[in-house]
Amino acid sequence: MKAQESFRHDPDVQVLVATDAAGEGINLQRAHLMVNYDLPWNPNRIEQRFGRIHRIGQNEVCHLWNLVAEETREGDVYRTLLEKLEQARQALGGQVFDVLGKIQFEGRPLRDLLIQAIRYGERPEIRAKLTQVIADAVDRSHLQDLLEERALAHDVMDASRVARVREDMERAEARRLQPHYTESFFLEAFKQLGGTTRQREARRYEVTHVPAPVRNRDRQIGTGEPVLPRYERIAFEKSLIAPQGQPLAAFVCPGHPLLDATLDLTLERHRDLLRRGTVLIDESDLGTTPRVLFYLEHAVQDASVLKSGDRRTISKQMLYVELDATGQARHLHYAPYLDYRPLLPDEPGVDVLLARPESAWITRDLEQKALAHAIAEVVPEHLKEVRDRRSAWIGKARAAVKDRLTKEIGYWDHRAEDLKFQEQAGKPNARLNSQEARRRADDLQARLQKRMEQLDLEAQVSALPPVALGGFVVVPAGLIALMTGRPLTGAAQAIDTQASAARARAIVMEVERKLGFEATDREYEKLGYDIESRDARTGRLRFLEVKGRVSGAATITVTKNEILYSLNKPEDFVLAIVEFLDGDAHRVHYVRRPFQREPDFGVTSVNYDFRELLTRAERPA
Repeated sequence: MKAQESFRHDPDVQVLVATDAAGEGINLQRAHLMVNYDLPWNPNRIEQRFGRIHRIGQNEVCHLWNLVAEETREGDVYRTLLEKLEQARQALGGQVFDVLGKIQFEGRPLRDLLIQAIRYGERPEIRAKLTQVIADAVDRSHLQDLLEERALAHDVMDASRVARVREDMERAEARRLQPHYTESFFLEAFKQLGGTTRQREARRYEVTHVPAPVRNRDRQIGTGEPVLPRYERIAFEKSLIAPQGQPLAAFVCPGHPLLDATLDLTLERHRDLLRRGTVLIDESDLGTTPRVLFYLEHAVQDASVLKSGDRRTISKQMLYVELDATGQARHLHYAPYLDYRPLLPDEPGVDVLLARPESAWITRDLEQKALAHAIAEVVPEHLKEVRDRRSAWIGKARAAVKDRLTKEIGYWDHRAEDLKFQEQAGKPNARLNSQEARRRADDLQARLQKRMEQLDLEAQVSALPPVALGGFVVVPAGLIALMTGRPLTGAAQAIDTQASAARARAIVMEVERKLGFEATDREYEKLGYDIESRDARTGRLRFLEVKGRVSGAATITVTKNEILYSLNKPEDFVLAIVEFLDGDAHRVHYVRRPFQREPDFGVTSVNYDFRELLTRAERPA
C-alpha cells in the first residue's frame, strides 16, 4: 500500500514493479506505460491490468507491451491469441475486452491450451488445431453473442425506484460540502499542525512536509491508504486532479487519509472549545426569543474488528438539532451555523444575554432533550440508509466471490484427481504433483470460507448512540436591537418577513405547477433552498430559492448556504424573485446561475443589487 501511494504521489518514484496482485482494485493513473513481463493464464487479466492506468483521470495516451517468449510453443499460441483479439477489437471496439473472461477454447480455459502446446506443439497437426481453436473462440459472431448475453440486466429496477434513486442523488449533490471549505479548513489546520504546503498552480498545492503527528495519527485511525511524508500535488476539486500537462494530484476530500488525520488531530486539540459553546446572531430572525442548537456526532459500525480492537465505523454523520422556547425540536439537514455571525465587540456579552428573561428556558437538561430527539427521529433514518446500502453491496460481493473462487476450487480439485490418476499409472508430472494441486484447492476453500465469514461480519450493521459535541445559543437580531436600542441594520431590514416570504413561495409554486412541475415547499426544513420542483415528464429535480421584494427595493440578501447550494447545482438552481407591485399585482422573475463564486470564509450573507439581478432575469420557464 505504501509503495503504491509513493508511486502515485512522490515525484522521486518513477517505476513500480508489481506482481499480479496489482492487476485489480487499485488506481495508477499517474503512469501511462505498462509492460506485462509475465502473461497471465487468463486473457481477461491483461485488460484488468491495463485498466489500472487506462481509467478516468488519465490524460496521457496509454501504451501496453506484452512480452512473449520467441520461438516457444506457448509463445506462439499467445501471439496468435493476441493477434486475433486485436482483429476483434477493430471490428467490435473496446467492448471485446469486457468478455475476455468468458472465452472458452472448446470448453477449456487458455491454460489447458498452453499446456497442450508445450507438450505436443512440435507436431504440425497439433499446432494447426490450436490455431483453429483460437480462431473459433475469438470469432466475431461468438464474441457478439457473449456481449449480448452480458448486456442482459439481471437486477431490474422499476421506473419508480429508478426515479427515487435519481432524486436522492440530485439532493445529495445539492447538499455536498463545497471544495472551497475543505480547502480553507485543511490549509489552515495543516499549517497549525506544523505541515508545509506551497501553491504551484491555481488551487493545486505541493505538500513538502507532513509532520510526524499527522503520520502517526493515520497509523492509529487509518484503514486504507497511508499518509505519505510528502505529496507532489494535492487538489480539492475533481477537475483539478489531472489537468493536461501537469502532475497528477491526490484528491483531498472527506475520506482521504491526509485530511482525516488532520481533522482528527484538530478535533482532539480543540474539542473543549466545541463543548464550551458560544453565542451566534441570526440576522434573518427579527424576533426576540433565542434558540439553542446542538451539534451531535452519530456513527454506524459493522462487526469487523480493527487492529486497535475496536469495531470498524462504516458511516459517520454530523447532526444538528435545534430546540426552541416551546420545547419543539427539529433536525436541520445542513450546516446552519454558516448563516450566523459572531457577537460584535459593542454588543451585549454572553452573560448578559443569558440573564435576559427571554433566555430563562435555557437550562442544562436541553442536551438530553436534543439527544433523545436524535435517537428517536434521526438515528433510525441514518441506520436504515447505511443498512440498505450495505446489504445490497454485501449481496453482490457474496455472489461475485463465490462464483470466482468456486470455479478455481473446482479446477484444482479436478486437476488433483487427474494428477493422482497419472501418478498411479506411473506417469508423474515433474512440475506439479497431486498433493500440491490438492493443497491449492484446500487453500482456496479456506480463502472462500474466510471471505464469507468476513462478509458476514460486514453485514452486521449497528448504530452507536449519538454523542453531543457541543452547542450554541442562536440570538435573533431583533433581541440585539431591543437591548441596544439601535434600529436594525439595512441588511436585516431587507430580509423577508414571514408574511411576504410565504406569499412569494405560494406565487412561485403556482407558477411551477402551471409549467408542469410538481412543486414542494421545503422552507421549513432549512435545506438551503425553498422549493423543490420535479419535472413530471423527465423526473429531474430543480431547486428554487424564493425572494419577495417590493418594486424598487435596493438589495436582496442571500445567505451563505443558499449560495453554496446554487454552486453545487448550477444547472438546476433558480433564484425566483417575486416583485410586488401596487395592490395585489406582482411579477415573477427567474435568475439562472445567479451566483458566480463562493463567499469568503467569514461571510454569513451577501447583499445583491436588486436592479442588477432583474437585468439578468428571464420569464419563468
